[in-house]
Amino acid sequence: MAQRSCGGAAIGGRRRSGAPTVRHAGRVPRSSQPSLNREILALAVPAFATLIAEPLLILADTLIVGHLGTEDLGGLTLATSVIGLLVGLSVFLAYGTTSVVSRRLGAGDRAGALAGGVDGIFLGLILGAVYAAVLLPLGPTILGWYGATPEVTALGATYLRIVALGLPAQLVILASTGVLRGLQDTRTPLRVVVTINLINIALNVTLVYGVGLGIAGAAIGTTASQWVGAALLAGAVIRGARAEEVPLGFRPAGVLAAARLGGWLVIRNAALNLALLMTTFTATSLGTAALAAHQVINTLWTTVAFALDAFAIAAQALVGLRVGAGDTAGARGVLGRVLVWGLGFSVVVGLLLVVLRTPLSTVFSPDPAVQALVQQTVLVLAVLAPVGAIAFQLDGVLIGAGDARFLALAGLGATAAYAPFVAAVWVTHAGLAWLWVAYGAWLIARSLLLWLRTRGDGWMHAHV
Repeated sequence: MAQRSCGGAAIGGRRRSGAPTVRHAGRVPRSSQPSLNREILALAVPAFATLIAEPLLILADTLIVGHLGTEDLGGLTLATSVIGLLVGLSVFLAYGTTSVVSRRLGAGDRAGALAGGVDGIFLGLILGAVYAAVLLPLGPTILGWYGATPEVTALGATYLRIVALGLPAQLVILASTGVLRGLQDTRTPLRVVVTINLINIALNVTLVYGVGLGIAGAAIGTTASQWVGAALLAGAVIRGARAEEVPLGFRPAGVLAAARLGGWLVIRNAALNLALLMTTFTATSLGTAALAAHQVINTLWTTVAFALDAFAIAAQALVGLRVGAGDTAGARGVLGRVLVWGLGFSVVVGLLLVVLRTPLSTVFSPDPAVQALVQQTVLVLAVLAPVGAIAFQLDGVLIGAGDARFLALAGLGATAAYAPFVAAVWVTHAGLAWLWVAYGAWLIARSLLLWLRTRGDGWMHAHV
């Protein structure tokens, strides 16, 4: 079943009869393996490029700021930890809208799908404004809780206050991307995210080195590029909504419904981000060099995770489409196929990490201590890649099916299982590599819980 891009004007395209142009609405045929592979790749390949491009915003900042000094890199670690926590809590704006939009699309309700997407964009704008209002006055205090040196904390506060102004844009990007993915369109987000990254890199280099603004220049470049991306992606969704004659005004009831719908996903995201937060706090206790190396490792892992998530994004859209059309056998077929693709790709990614560990350790920092820690810990990431692939694919399948309640409970369970492992590293000061080995225990617990859930059929009816 070939999928067409729904980007731009095509998002809201209608037949002259006025009926929505929903392909296979309520009638998703059973796919053969070759055609299912084509469907997955048609969504996953653009999604892969998009997902890889997203962490490149932070990767570019890490690369540029890393050469300003170890303290600057440590400050970036603290600031991106806070931003990452808030954006992670809000990722339901993308994942929730993807599953809802795809299920409505499968049921033949394209206008309803786009209406829910518009409500999600308004919700993202509101949440981002609230986050910014909190971080602007309280950012330095929050970073002080990490216990880093005053120099590192001050540099982190400089970056955080500026990037906080881009949080509304970041959340609008999440919501808009979720709508487009739900409409089986992963190409429009790709084009926009590539644009964002080119703007970000150009501005960062100019402001950090050309103008001499240091870490503040990196923050300004990132924030400006995010607002450009928000305007482009939200504009694509709005054009589609207009074509379907969907009201574009602020609808409090619709926004509240979108917030309630994401409630379980917020809990799920909170549990996942708590695990990351515990990891960063423990890295801080290991010293400035370890904290700087952790920024590099965490950025690399985020890039790896986003790459492996490409097939999970395809699973969200394709499972949601099939569940919405009542095709439970097709949904299970997508489950098996994305697991195969995800695991195979993770092996390739792991091997690349092993081969590239030396250049990866030197490109981000001139500090030999940081380089040594990165080289050691990259090997751990290579081993974790296949474990993460299982967790990410199963997560995408359950999100597509709307099984948010179980995802929340599984996230809480996995994080609880992780707590004694990360505590052991904190107490023993075992080092950064062992910290990421402990993080592997969290991934294993998460994978196991999600796998047990998918062995039954309850997940395919959880959204009802």
